[in-house]
Amino acid sequence: MRRINYAVTALLLFSQLVWADTPSLDWSAALSGEHRSEAARQRDQYRHPRQTLSFFGVKPCDTVVELWPGGGWYTEVLAPALRDCGKLVAAHFAADSPVAFYRRSRGQYDAMLAGDPARYDRVRVTALEPPEHVQLIDAETADSVLTFRNVHNWLKAGTASAVFSAAYQALKPGGIFGVVEHRAHPGTSLERMVSSGYVTEELVIELARNAGFLLLSSSEINANPKDSRDHPKGVWTLPPSLRLGDRQREYYQGIGESDRMTLKFIKPIM
Repeated sequence: MRRINYAVTALLLFSQLVWADTPSLDWSAALSGEHRSEAARQRDQYRHPRQTLSFFGVKPCDTVVELWPGGGWYTEVLAPALRDCGKLVAAHFAADSPVAFYRRSRGQYDAMLAGDPARYDRVRVTALEPPEHVQLIDAETADSVLTFRNVHNWLKAGTASAVFSAAYQALKPGGIFGVVEHRAHPGTSLERMVSSGYVTEELVIELARNAGFLLLSSSEINANPKDSRDHPKGVWTLPPSLRLGDRQREYYQGIGESDRMTLKFIKPIM
């Protein structure tokens, strides 16, 4: 049974709340860098990287683990900002994964890093693919573990609890687990979450608490009130996927990207 040092944890909670709205790192150089494509920049209006990373409290000399970074949209921001003093660990798919899509995605990510060593040469890539690969980094060495739009994938694979536990093990006591995820209506069934890509806040909070985390704060930074969260192809109906092709394209582009929760958890002092 975990024993929480409530006095120390309360102090950490208070300090985190006091500084929650204080920008922790100047993201301007990373966001305006020539390495970011115009398409990537266009998504800033929906993904709000400056506000999101400031909300999670990322500092210049932190060790940050990004879970399943995909094509590297957030890596393009995190890596150059942390390069001089901090450390970015990308917990991607295994290079030898039995899943062909995972292998291709990991290969493309590795190629992106190799193609721009001036920005990415210090990024460390590890594997996250339960149950074989669950050690993100040495235990209790990360200042923050961040995930962007991945929880629905772990629910589909049946590995969500394992991933949340891996994040807990990676973090220092007092470390931050930051979650951005497509947000379902309260009461949505698990089956619907998996098929639509939208997940309830209640389930994400439950998964985090079961892993040992305390909910520190939530934000509406990535909310989109235009999103009904009820679309023919789930969240993939909306940009950037636009799974319906030209069918009602202007309508879905007018909605923009999905409504998203932004949750900040803390690993308590034990």
